[in-house]
Amino acid sequence: MNSSFESLIEQYPLPIAEQLRHWAARYASRIAVVDAKGSLTYSALDAQVDELAAGLSSLGLRSGEHVIVQLPNDNAFVTLLFALLRLGVIPVLAMPSQRALDIDALIELAQPVAYVIHGENHAELARQMAHKHACLRHVLVAGETVSDDFTPLFSLHGERQAWPQPDVSATALLLLSGGTTGTPKLIPRRHADYSYNFSASAELCGISQQSVYLAVLPVAHNFPLACPGILGTLACGGKVVLTDSASCDEVMPLIAQERVTHVALVPALAQLWVQAREWEDSDLSSLRVIQAGGARLAPTLAEQVIATFDCTLQQVFGMAEGLLCFTRLDDPHATILHSQGRPLSPLDEIRIVDQDENDVAPGETGQLLTRGPYTISGYYRAPAHNAQAFTAQGFYRTGDNVRLDEVGNLHVEGRIKEQINRAGEKIAAAEVESALLRLAEVQDCAVVAAPDTLLGERICAFIIAQQVPTDYQQLRQQLTRMGLSAWKIPDQIEFLDHWPLTAVGKIDKKRLTALAVDRYRHSAQ
Repeated sequence: MNSSFESLIEQYPLPIAEQLRHWAARYASRIAVVDAKGSLTYSALDAQVDELAAGLSSLGLRSGEHVIVQLPNDNAFVTLLFALLRLGVIPVLAMPSQRALDIDALIELAQPVAYVIHGENHAELARQMAHKHACLRHVLVAGETVSDDFTPLFSLHGERQAWPQPDVSATALLLLSGGTTGTPKLIPRRHADYSYNFSASAELCGISQQSVYLAVLPVAHNFPLACPGILGTLACGGKVVLTDSASCDEVMPLIAQERVTHVALVPALAQLWVQAREWEDSDLSSLRVIQAGGARLAPTLAEQVIATFDCTLQQVFGMAEGLLCFTRLDDPHATILHSQGRPLSPLDEIRIVDQDENDVAPGETGQLLTRGPYTISGYYRAPAHNAQAFTAQGFYRTGDNVRLDEVGNLHVEGRIKEQINRAGEKIAAAEVESALLRLAEVQDCAVVAAPDTLLGERICAFIIAQQVPTDYQQLRQQLTRMGLSAWKIPDQIEFLDHWPLTAVGKIDKKRLTALAVDRYRHSAQ
């Protein structure tokens, strides 16, 4: 246990679900959570958590066991999360969009005793998993009942009990890694470190009793859950509005109705919101802060968000593994547009290193290494991967290429693994993306490698633009005039209206690669 984490044990002596009792006593009659079905006050939420925890206990769930939770953004998710935490049962948070391959791998890894689904959409998947995995003793359904073999979640209730409190250094929950390839990895977050995560984020973001946070990204993701997200808002007595729809014609009237002040978006969703304001005219004057994270935000889109919504834009760069960086609410305009901010904690340690893990010169780009009080020291049950992901000194190898400017703000340049091997030349996708973003025609872009019989890999650039140019060759000529080397000029250029996204809301570059192959094949016919 590192010394910086030990400092959090003194700062946050209560496990997360016990903190809810204190919030309920302090903010009893205030609205805590709202979804399409209704609302709960803080005291009602705490009471419902106790009833459900008692019911889960009577079902045989015990401290230290795992439960996979695959629920949409609604009050049931919040209630269940706290009920499991109150028992010391460890939630394994899955995205609603995940299907058999991912869920099967998660169950194999986590060995959960129960699997919680919403309803019919996941019923067949749950049957398959229950049949395959002997560890699953229960399938619980939070929404409509779909089978006599499944247990309705909210049929479980009982009298409040004094359950033993988990140690704050114990694992509170397991988050899914944001990686887009390979077997899912689970991130163990402890009560003390996660309490710091959401509490310090809430303070930095100006969350108060008057704040209304809209959870529109999947709540199993760290960003809307605790940066400051649901937990940070509840810790301050604010109101959390949960919606399972990202559709602008549903979400924007909801913002107006609930007078939402804070929301977190990924860049692809921010782009859609900006476009929607050309026809959607709900009163969004309550918005104070729009957070953008999960992927690199193009400066042109950042400008559009600020101009369109007339509120503070906050760039957030971080990872479920720990380190969070934020632009501050009072940062200069240029800092907000062009950087991803500074670390949350003064105890966060960062190094920027070259391929040999030597520190690069100030201002140079290299891989980001980090350790700190709320950054994990290893993935769950992944010793081989941990040996690669962490240095001997305990620094986490993030896989992100970054540079640090003269005032301490990080600039994220891309992922180190996003390289294209074109005819033997190694090309960083981020470098080509940065060049494209300097073109007036380009609103946003993503560059991927596509298999090529001649080159090995060709460079394919996907672009979102206000107007698709008729002559793609002009784009290539502009890049050449800009000074981009000939072998870095995109071989294939495609235009899209919106990005395909992964389960955690990031641009799905695997799907882009498949699309590049498909479009190239059709163009050659």
